[in-house]
Amino acid sequence: MSTDTPTPSGAPAPAAPTAPADINAARRRRGLTLVAAAVVLAGLAWGGWHWFEGRHREDTDNAYVSGNVVQITPLVGGTVIEIGADDTERVRAGQTLARLDPADARVALAQAEAQLGETVREVRALFANNGALDAQVRLREADLARARAELARAEDDAARRAPLVASGAVGKEEYEHASAQLRSARSAAAAAESAVQAAREQLAASRTQTEGTSVAQHPRVQAAAAKVREAFLALQRTQLVSPVDGVVARRSVQLGQRVQAGTPLMAVVGLDQLWVDANFKENQLRDLRIGQRAEMEADLWGRKIVYHGRVVGLGAGTGAAFSLLPAQNATGNWIKIVQRVPVRISLDSKELAEHPLRVGLSMNVTVDTRDQSGPQLDPSAAKDAAARTPIYAAQDAAAEAEVARVLAASLGSAAKAR
Repeated sequence: MSTDTPTPSGAPAPAAPTAPADINAARRRRGLTLVAAAVVLAGLAWGGWHWFEGRHREDTDNAYVSGNVVQITPLVGGTVIEIGADDTERVRAGQTLARLDPADARVALAQAEAQLGETVREVRALFANNGALDAQVRLREADLARARAELARAEDDAARRAPLVASGAVGKEEYEHASAQLRSARSAAAAAESAVQAAREQLAASRTQTEGTSVAQHPRVQAAAAKVREAFLALQRTQLVSPVDGVVARRSVQLGQRVQAGTPLMAVVGLDQLWVDANFKENQLRDLRIGQRAEMEADLWGRKIVYHGRVVGLGAGTGAAFSLLPAQNATGNWIKIVQRVPVRISLDSKELAEHPLRVGLSMNVTVDTRDQSGPQLDPSAAKDAAARTPIYAAQDAAAEAEVARVLAASLGSAAKAR
């Protein structure tokens, strides 16, 4: 019940002031209303962003920079006498990285070259022997012709004297002498025929070693030339060169160290040919396709630097499937673990040159999955080699040039014409 009383002038009494509790309640209602409105607006904004953008993005922070790590290993054994590059140094393809002692290889090459020269001369002798044997055949044939002529004359003499023996015109002694000459002529003709046959067989046997070939292409010469190539390449391989452009890493070789063929000495990493292996969860692969655009951020540079690339391939299996000790889920208790599949993403070479990366750095990857036109598995076969180096072809060409030089020095003008 109000206790307000009228004023002496008869005017109504003023209203009582609002209680503080009512003011606080009103403020709370306004605050809650603003919070609710902000939440609703945020929800609408997030829903709109997710509908138009977020549902077309797959991201992961389980991604790392990868590249070609080329192991430098010797093809021959030897003692290290020089190291041409150290860790962190940039090298070019063909640059010398290490040298092995070439003394033994030089001795082996000299022996192989001497053997090739000796073999060429022996084969040249085989070809020359063919000419001598051919001349021998012609000589024996001439002897046979002469023996046959003598045989014919002896037969004529004996035939003329035989009818005259009975009449006494020719003495018996003379006739016997003519008969003896006939028998001797027959023996000489038979011997000449045998000599011709022997000479022909010797020529045929000699020709079997030279027929259908030349001195340079003879099998024995080719075998000796192969030894020269082998020794020359062994000498060339005492000098270890870089097969690619890159940066030296993990150098373990030391001067004076005795190394065997296949021993890892160092590695060369091609930092201008890097990519990113992003390990997406298996439930993120549904919309991933080859050719989709991707944005990447490196922890090295922070969010200010964004790399752009494209999905170039999805792994053929999960990381666990190719691990050193794959899980055996069919044994014992089992706990489901979401698997991850590596997805290879290319890097823009220009961006990579402006902001270099290193193998193994962490990356944050976001893939735009709007474009669904690409396949999940590349249907085309490989069109070209994944990597190639021309430096070893130069060594092969040098070996061929060395063989040609030794052959030219060993072949005479007559043998060259064959």
